[in-house]
Order: sequence, then structure tokens, then C-alpha cells
Amino acid sequence: MTRRRVAVTGVGLVSPLAVGTVESWSALLAGESGIAPIESMDASGFETKIAGEVSDFDPTKYLDKKEARRTDRFIQFGLAGAGIAIADADLPIEKIGRDRVGVIVGSGIGGLMTIEDTHTKLMERGPGRISPFFIPMLAVNMAAGHISIRYGLAGPNSAPATACTTGLHAIGDAYRQIQHGYADAMVTGGTEAVISPLAIGGFNAMKALSKRNDEPQKASRPWDRDRDGFVIGEGAGVLVLEEFESAKRRGADIYAEIAGYGMSADAHHISAPHPEGAGAEKVMRYALADAGLEPERVGYINAHGTSTPLGDVSEVKAIKGVFGDHAHKLAVSSTKSATGHLLGAAGGLESGFLALAIRDQILPATLNLDNPSDDCDLDFVPHEPRKTDLEVAITNSFGFGGTNGAIVMRRVDV
Repeated sequence: MTRRRVAVTGVGLVSPLAVGTVESWSALLAGESGIAPIESMDASGFETKIAGEVSDFDPTKYLDKKEARRTDRFIQFGLAGAGIAIADADLPIEKIGRDRVGVIVGSGIGGLMTIEDTHTKLMERGPGRISPFFIPMLAVNMAAGHISIRYGLAGPNSAPATACTTGLHAIGDAYRQIQHGYADAMVTGGTEAVISPLAIGGFNAMKALSKRNDEPQKASRPWDRDRDGFVIGEGAGVLVLEEFESAKRRGADIYAEIAGYGMSADAHHISAPHPEGAGAEKVMRYALADAGLEPERVGYINAHGTSTPLGDVSEVKAIKGVFGDHAHKLAVSSTKSATGHLLGAAGGLESGFLALAIRDQILPATLNLDNPSDDCDLDFVPHEPRKTDLEVAITNSFGFGGTNGAIVMRRVDV
């Protein structure tokens, strides 16, 4: 079976840095941080009081007021990201055919804030105060459903929920739909909005979050010896993918080509990564094999890089396992140093950043990398972005339960 090529033609970002793709990318390259004291809830009683919140987000810019009241924040982010991406791609939905355009947009957790708010109403005011929209507001697939309904996209529709690998798995699954001929275009990525008491409290109970409350912008510090956990973030990253030749014929601006996709499992632990990075190593090998590329072709990795003591070391070991001596010749950075960790939306946001890096030939920096750990000795592009000649790059995402994903992108002229 002939496998069709797949182009990235639209990027829609809603991030702690800014609402909008141009705005988020500009802020990232300027070295800005989206991490600050939590404002959306009273965090005074929690060990962690900081997060990467999306500030100044007005859902009524993307939904009418009635629809905004009937949707959870993760759905609102997903609709905003999809709208930005579709407009960016100037996607000719009618010409392609609505049955040939699908949506795969996932969320790691879904409408947790709706669950919390509704439970409070139930306990204080009784079951009669539960909204009839409660279930449609919390279900993980409802961002994809709303996007499909909004734009009349009747092609393949699904919503993975694979923890922090969700957004990347969604894009990989959408890539497969086009690659194997089930669709000609896909709207795809991840969305998440769980900066809430249960989420902050739950991750604190796991000892997973940074407690650097007095220096929020320095709290996310991948590979630094003083890292003490990840910083939770929220937002959405949505891409438009198209069959490559069709995109070229219509004159679309192509950011990059998705060349390969891999999935694997650690089969090790519910939350800790494999100590030697075995699953992470396999997934990069699988993605490169799918792309038909040798490891030496890769010039940059947008790493999972969450700023956790175990995860950062595991990923470095995996990179060394895949690339050998070449590991010290390629660049690696973590944009989570600026945005925090968007959980199920992370892979969507970071795939968007990777497509932008390839288009603009510039590598985003790793912020706060002041003193790299002894076991973290790769070129992590510290502090400042770097101009580059980039042909092939990888983005990684790893999630609780040991689920892993990797996507290979390449410049369209190679």
C-alpha cells in the first residue's frame, strides 16, 4: 500500500505565554515565562501555589455567551486552538469535502473543573441543581465533538486520553488517517484545563510539582540540578494536517512534513519512567524507522523535559541510547521551561512549536538551565534561542502508565 505524505499547514496555540500562535511563538523566542502565582483559585493552603495559566482568555471571542456557559474550559481552549489553526491553514473544507476532513483532539483529564464545581453544588444545594450539560461538559471527547459540529467536519473523529502523551498521540493518529487514505485533512492536537484544587492537591500528594513558589518563572528548570518537579500548565495546541500533494496544489503554506510516528510502552510503573529510558528509546527508534531515516539525520529534539528528577535523566539516557555519539552533536531543548507542563495538551503545543522551529529555522531555548546535572550533559540550548540549519527533528511525549509517543518532522525541501 502506498503511504501518502502528510503536511502541517496550520498551527493554533493557546498557551500560558499568550493566546494565539504568533503571540505564543514570539513570547517563547523572547525568553518570556508563562508561569506565575495561581490566580484562578485560592492556592494558599497548597504546597504549590504557581502554575502556567492562560491569562486574559475570553471564551466569548470564540463561542457565544450561551455556549460558553455550557462548555468546560478545556473545550473552550480546544475550540479556540482549532479556530486559529483552521484560519491559519485557510483550509478549504467544502472543496476537500466535509466527509474527508476529520478531528482527533484529546485531553488527558477532561472536565475536572466541571466535576469539582458540580459536586459542590450537589452537596450544598442537592441533585436538582445539576446542569443537564454536566456530562457533555466533562467528557474527554467533547472538544473534538464541538470542533466537528462547529465546522461540519464529518470525517474520522476521536479523542485519545493517554495522560501526558495525549496531544502527540492525537497528532500521530491523525497522521495515520491521512497517510492511509481515510481522510485528506485532519484537525488534531490536545487541550487541557485542570488548574484546580483536586489537580494541584493530587499532584502535590504525588510529590510531582515544583514548590518554588517565591520564584515562579524559575520553577520549571529541565535538566538543572536544582529542579524539584514540574509546573502544571493549561491551554491547547491544535494542528491542521493535509495530504501533502493536495496542500501543495492549492498553494498552502507548509510548515513541515510529518515523516514518522512511533508509540511504545515502558511496561514498568504507573507514574515513574523506566530508569534507563527503555520505552522512550524504543519510541524514538520506531518513529525514525517509520520515517525511513537514520538517527544521524536528526538535528534537534523538542524533548518531553518536564523538570522532574527522574524523568529528565531517563530521557537523556534514551537519547544517548538511540543516537550514540551523535547525541552530543544534536540540539535538545524543553519549551516546558517557559510554559510549564500542559499535560494532555503538551504534545499538541510542542508539536506546534516544532513545526514553527522548522519553518523559521530557529531553536527555542531551555530557560533556567543554570547548573546542568552531571548526568544531563547534552546540548540543551540554554537561555537563548539559536538560529540553525534544521532538516529533521523529533518531538517526544511520555505519560503516566508508561505510554510514549514520538513524531518526526522534516523541512519540506529535503
